[in-house]
Amino acid sequence: MKFTDGYWQIREGVTISYPIDVRDVQVSGSDLSVYSACKFVEKKGDTLNGTMLTAEFSSPLKDVIRVRWTHHAGIRKVGPEFETAHDASVQADIANHGNHVMYQNGSLTAKIRTKGGFALDFLYGGKRLTGTSIKGAAYLQDEKGQPYFREMLDLGVGEQIYGLGERFTPFVKNGQVVDIWNEDGGTSSEQAYKNVPFYLSSAGYGVFVNHPERVSFEVGSEVVSKVGFSVPGESLEYFIIGGDTLKDVLDNYTALTGKPALPPAWSFGLWLTTSFTTDYDEATVNSFIEGMAERNIPLHVFHFDCFWMKEYQWCDFEWDPDMFPDPEGMLRRLKDRGLKICVWINSYIAQKSPLFKEGAEKGYLVKKPNGDVWQWDKWQAGMGLVDFTNPDAVRWYKSHLERLVDMGVDCFKTDFGERIPTDVVYYDGSNPQKMHNYYTFLYNKAVFEVLEDKLGKNEAMLFARSATAGGQQFPVHWGGDCSATYDSMAETLRGGLSLGLSGFGFWSHDISGFEATAPPDIYKRWVAFGLMSSHSRLHGNESYRVPWLFDEESVDVLRYFTELKSALMPHLFPYAVEASKRGLPMMRAMVLEFPEDRTTHHLDRQYMLGEQLLVAPIFNTEGLADYYVPAGRWTNLITGEVIEGGRWVQEQHGYMTMPLLVRPNSLIAIGKDNQRPDYDFADDVTLHLFELEDGAEARTVVCGMDGREELTVRAVRTGSTIEVTAEGASKPWHLVLRGISSITSAEGASQAQSAEGVKLTPSAGSLIIQL
Repeated sequence: MKFTDGYWQIREGVTISYPIDVRDVQVSGSDLSVYSACKFVEKKGDTLNGTMLTAEFSSPLKDVIRVRWTHHAGIRKVGPEFETAHDASVQADIANHGNHVMYQNGSLTAKIRTKGGFALDFLYGGKRLTGTSIKGAAYLQDEKGQPYFREMLDLGVGEQIYGLGERFTPFVKNGQVVDIWNEDGGTSSEQAYKNVPFYLSSAGYGVFVNHPERVSFEVGSEVVSKVGFSVPGESLEYFIIGGDTLKDVLDNYTALTGKPALPPAWSFGLWLTTSFTTDYDEATVNSFIEGMAERNIPLHVFHFDCFWMKEYQWCDFEWDPDMFPDPEGMLRRLKDRGLKICVWINSYIAQKSPLFKEGAEKGYLVKKPNGDVWQWDKWQAGMGLVDFTNPDAVRWYKSHLERLVDMGVDCFKTDFGERIPTDVVYYDGSNPQKMHNYYTFLYNKAVFEVLEDKLGKNEAMLFARSATAGGQQFPVHWGGDCSATYDSMAETLRGGLSLGLSGFGFWSHDISGFEATAPPDIYKRWVAFGLMSSHSRLHGNESYRVPWLFDEESVDVLRYFTELKSALMPHLFPYAVEASKRGLPMMRAMVLEFPEDRTTHHLDRQYMLGEQLLVAPIFNTEGLADYYVPAGRWTNLITGEVIEGGRWVQEQHGYMTMPLLVRPNSLIAIGKDNQRPDYDFADDVTLHLFELEDGAEARTVVCGMDGREELTVRAVRTGSTIEVTAEGASKPWHLVLRGISSITSAEGASQAQSAEGVKLTPSAGSLIIQL
């Protein structure tokens, strides 16, 4: 929201008060309060009839500083509030130097100027990150008397801003106006399903605005050298988050707002759905599954979309008896094939649902101010909204999901959660403006808890569309309603990379687009992109997504990339574990891995899958890949071609290849099973060593499906000698020296020739290789 008219003037009708003259500083333990008058006080009388603003500083976690600005503190606090962590052992060092106060937590410092006018600088390791000064922080009222609080933090020359949720607009947010307000707008607009009031700066810090209501960001758009953010009300709270690297900043941010859970290994396989408005019954489902089996395409999860329930009755959590007369038997038969089952749900109860009357009578549905149940006819006729602030309503909703899990359902697609009204009353008195975004957190949390309680930790996962800060704890999320075009494929990727820089570790999308039906060309290109994503789902609106309906080559492409992903699971799964521990995305914007390479700061049509694999999807009918390769000798995992980096590369690719490059000095673990994603990753695993440079080290970890490390291998090269050490090697494993046709010797291993290079089978915990 803009309050100024150009750089010099205030908009007509707006009044504004800035912290100008620091009048007092108070310290209580690790808390610091700074009191600033909104004018310079030269005599006693100047203290009368004026505004004072209070800035409070505290330290919830190491390298995180909380700032809270307040005008009138007597305003009644009404929830909800984001859940944030607090470590009582973290203590700040506070030193008053006369004209400024230093507030230090770990390597992060807030420097508050107390003489000569208010100013605030944030430093990390002594280096200035950002700050604010006179005319930055402000208390305002608009022409209607509505109060707002605003902050403006400095935006340095060349500094790039990322994140703010899953946004499909340009990847770098500079120049954009972003309102944190969940909406169901598809992937082709400025609206977003997953709004997160957190941004990450290329300068090495993050900012989290701790407000679930609408937060309006002006990212170099009101004042081009500032990131402004404002909220309605009498106060504003934000956190400055530091770290040695951008990865450390994300680690600290997710320590504050919650780490993603570790999804089960089976969820990384291929998902196939019925699609949305298509006609289907058990025979249709079986025809898809049998068609995949006949064509030797590994399939791991089958999803039933909305019409598994009877029309007009979403949600009643009952199988449509006309289409599925024997749901328990059907699910048992599908699971006998080795499939996991997902079903679609949302948090709406249609009037025709038998549950509507019960929910209305017992107060389980959100109400209007006059006490009536809130209803509308969008999506489902006369639908109501489950009130997740009512503990009894939560238990009621969960009980229906528990019944489905007992029947054989393994996970839920939690659709919607964005169309949340604000002219309503909640059971616990929550502020409906704050609940608009926060509702999705309560919704997905309730569903996730059912699965975790029934199936166990690390067996629970969702397929969720909406989210806000903290929602990363309940993976997986998918990118919403995209279209069957290359433009939409590219905007979808932008959204996923943006979400990954907002603390979300796992992300998926509708392969080949949700709206319309893709031509075979787009289907095949999107399949490669989709299988080289965190999670991989074929889904559509009015048409099916089985590959043989596109062309026969689509069958081959889907089979190849599905098998490739399964074989790569020993390499990929440790990054899923890392996501759960550090909050790092599996699909990483290039800037996260190569912040020192300025060329990567704007890249949004390629990404790193973990630390070591570069993926560059193809977005055109000509099969041209145009992508940037950082410095070093990179190897295409599919073709074996070696590419010298530090430059842009343009290549032609058929449908069975794509730019899938291995970073130099990498050990890539490839498993023995290319038919499923959940197997013993450490058993008979083959580690491929790529372009190990003199003096360099390559290291990899292979985890079990429970996330525990089972095999750690380290390779160090000195001249023509490579020393390899292994820890935890209780099962057979192999090492392939990629691109090397022969070696002089390999002490501690037997050797053979392979298609990719020399293959070694170690007989001990270490071996010495002479090239």
